[in-house]
Amino acid sequence: MACVHTHEPDGYRCPFCLIQEGVHNDHNQPEDVVAVTGHAFVRVSPRWWPDNPGGVLVIPRAHHENLYDLPAEVGHGVWDLVQRVAVAMRDTYRCEGISTRQHNEPAGDQDVWHLHVHVFPRFTGDRLYEQHRRARFAPPEERRPYADRLAAALGLPRDFG
Repeated sequence: MACVHTHEPDGYRCPFCLIQEGVHNDHNQPEDVVAVTGHAFVRVSPRWWPDNPGGVLVIPRAHHENLYDLPAEVGHGVWDLVQRVAVAMRDTYRCEGISTRQHNEPAGDQDVWHLHVHVFPRFTGDRLYEQHRRARFAPPEERRPYADRLAAALGLPRDFG
């Protein structure tokens, strides 16, 4: 089904689709992938908020720009994986809570034109929503231990094969 509310520019090279095709750069490493299922995959986000390291993105494998036209079976696959990740993150990161976010269209703060759900580890007083302007890109070697710990807890495949 074609998206009726699209903001994806002509010739857009989707970074989440490129990851699945094996195209990598500093922000997208194969080791960032935590888990892969039939409908979705999890990867450690390269963008970290100051007091919430190791946040992840849960992404449908098929290219769907936003929530509006997402097929139900894909949506269930994504949100089922969000729940599994939240439980594993809570235990593995020893955080005090979890927050999730999903954005649609520019006015909704979407900046990658492929649906994705943010899953953040939360700690008392972390001020996650006040700190977004202080987010930074974590280097691959800093992301890797979080990806490995979460992958071990989930016990799912990490490759797209």
